[in-house]
Amino acid sequence: MSTPLAGITVLDFGQIFQGPYATFLMAKGGADVIKIEPPGGEPLRRRIIATGGETTLPMAMLNANKRAVTLNLKSEQGKDLLKRMVAKADVLLENFSPGTMDGLGVGYDVLKQVNPRLVYATGTGFGISGPDRDNLAMDFTIQAASGIMSVTGSPDGPPMKAGPTLVDFMGGIHLYAAVMTALLHRTVTGAGQLVEVAMQETVYPSLASSYDYFFRTGKEPPRAGNRQAGLASAPYNAFRTRDGWVAVHVVTETHWQNLLRAMGRPDLLEDPRFSTNPARTENMEATEALVTAWTLGLTKAEVVAAAKRFKIPVAPVRTPVEVMNDAHMHERGMLERIDHPALGPIVVPNSPLRLHGADRVATLPSPALGQHNREVYGEWLGLGEAGVDALKQARVI
Repeated sequence: MSTPLAGITVLDFGQIFQGPYATFLMAKGGADVIKIEPPGGEPLRRRIIATGGETTLPMAMLNANKRAVTLNLKSEQGKDLLKRMVAKADVLLENFSPGTMDGLGVGYDVLKQVNPRLVYATGTGFGISGPDRDNLAMDFTIQAASGIMSVTGSPDGPPMKAGPTLVDFMGGIHLYAAVMTALLHRTVTGAGQLVEVAMQETVYPSLASSYDYFFRTGKEPPRAGNRQAGLASAPYNAFRTRDGWVAVHVVTETHWQNLLRAMGRPDLLEDPRFSTNPARTENMEATEALVTAWTLGLTKAEVVAAAKRFKIPVAPVRTPVEVMNDAHMHERGMLERIDHPALGPIVVPNSPLRLHGADRVATLPSPALGQHNREVYGEWLGLGEAGVDALKQARVI
């Protein structure tokens, strides 16, 4: 196959969402990703095992196309096994708390002596330096510390987190980008390097509109509900229809003019309250009332159809189940129905990264805990069946 990451071997210590998503993108790029877990499983898998299950949809989504092994890094044999793998690998990725691998005696300073070409990637909440380095970090707490929650929710309500685990996945995307950049650097210099991504830093730019509000007004950015975060664009909101909601975002004056025509209100084209975006933001309540009067008389599908006809940025507010069955993404191959050995028929994503001219990697279901111990240790490292049996007996794997 012609895949961009063919020949690249990744040692994946990723856990929960952040690290596993970065390595999922690598696996879907053609890399040989070896998921390494302690004998009891990574935290997400342990949570599943504790409830009596085998796996969950998130585990299946983020760990497809990987080989899975177990390894006890608290044993000397386990450390030695890791070094043998590092000698043959290109990338090691982990998203443990800062200093975890150093504390085990297998941090970057040790492993780069084993393989100077190794790209070592670490994802953390706040970075591996600075006064907040050791603060415990989860998606929710980073949403709080980064400012996301302060500007999310209704103006008269409490701060709210975003519904999806956005920070974990923003961290994973940036981890992937850091590894790819380091691999490119290695092709020029021949040397590997340490790369790090702090989740807090990955989401800072996403609050650009809120920072702009402060820059323009000198006031703390408010919670704006579904309105534009900097309150600098109108109409920009979710509007009720006869059977649900639609999101309307007018970006240009042409969009607004087209919306007026779609609403059957060309008489308002020259109305000074609405003729420019600054005027509409000054008259936001009246602008939104005008749009609401139109959408309330229509279904979601009718509003979307009119928006397509008149070229207005509008989308239906859909449920996750509706999106899971999205015909467009299924036709493009982004979503795929597979038969998982533990879960049965499920929908899983492919990589959103499309390199035209390269082969797409066929989806393989996520592996069970330690499923490839014999394949990786016995064959890839050359320890043989007896060697793998000895490791299991010694509780190294």
